Amino acid sequence: QLQLVESGGGLVQPGGSLRLSCAGSGFSLDSYHIGWFRQAPGKEREGVSCLSKAGDKTSYRDSVKGRFTISRDNAKNTVYLQMNSLVPEDTAVYVCAADWDRYCSTNPRIWGQGTQVTVSS
Repeated sequence: QLQLVESGGGLVQPGGSLRLSCAGSGFSLDSYHIGWFRQAPGKEREGVSCLSKAGDKTSYRDSVKGRFTISRDNAKNTVYLQMNSLVPEDTAVYVCAADWDRYCSTNPRIWGQGTQVTVSS
């Protein structure tokens, strides 16, 4: 069974940092394009960042550029999203997703359950 499990969310003050993890089981994440998405209450889901399966290409939405970094540890079969300088507008459920052949797809084929990130003082 192909699964993605996120962790690392929590409550953080504005200006703080969190590192989200997306662990894969049943398949190798370096064979898939990986994306991070988020959805805030009452808002549509939006793409946050993408990482190509080769690891040679990354993408970020404008509002997180320079603050968020996506990376992968092949030995741990895990993709990370390092989030720095967090602001209240980053509050959302963050979900990772994987797709075999579409980089930065808006509707990847494999989804995790999500982890809550709350930025508040």
